[in-house]
Amino acid sequence: MNLLIFASTLILALILSSRIKKSNNSAEKRMEAFFEKENKANFVRKKNLDNLPYITIPEEFFTYSLPLEHPRAKDAFDYLCHLKSCKIVNFTGISNTDLKLEYGTANITVLSEYDQNYTSLVRSLQTLGESCYDNGQLNEAAKLLEFALDTGTDISKSYILLARIYSETNQFEKKNRLVAQAKKLNSVMTPSILRSIEEFL
Repeated sequence: MNLLIFASTLILALILSSRIKKSNNSAEKRMEAFFEKENKANFVRKKNLDNLPYITIPEEFFTYSLPLEHPRAKDAFDYLCHLKSCKIVNFTGISNTDLKLEYGTANITVLSEYDQNYTSLVRSLQTLGESCYDNGQLNEAAKLLEFALDTGTDISKSYILLARIYSETNQFEKKNRLVAQAKKLNSVMTPSILRSIEEFL
C-alpha cells in the first residue's frame, strides 16, 4: 500500500514538474519574442501621420443647453472645448511597441498624447451624458453617448446608459446597433458590455 502511494506521488510530482517546465519555457519564449519585437520597433523610422483616423468633435455639441451646474459636468464641458483644437486618435488595444512598428519610434510621444486626448474625450462625453440623463435631456444624452460609441469607446457605462435610454424611450430596435458596436471593440470589456446590454434590452 505504501509503495502504491509512493508511486502515485512520484507520478504526480513528475507530471507537475513537466507542466511547470513547459510553462516556464512558454513564458521565456513569449519574453524573447517581446524583446525581439521591441528591439525591431526601436529602429523603425519616423512616418507621416497625416492619414491617422483623427476624431473631430461635432460642433452641435457646443450648441446644446447642457446642465453644467455640477462642477464635474462643467469641467467635462470645459475639457471638451479644449479638445476641439487637439488631435485625437483612438489607439485602444494597441501597444506602444505596435505603434512604434507602425509609425516609427520618434512618433511615440505624440501618438501617446493623441491617445490620452481620446481617453479624456470619452470620459468627458460620459460625464456630460450622465448629467443630461439626470436632467431629463435624454435626446442630448443619447447623442453624446452615440458619438462616443462611434469612436470606439470601451467605457461600459456609456453602453449601459445608452441601453437604459433606448429602453426608457422604447427604441428597442437600436439594440442591434449597441451590440454591433460592442462586438467591434478591441477590448477585454466586450463580453461584459454585451451582457449589460442584454440586461436592459
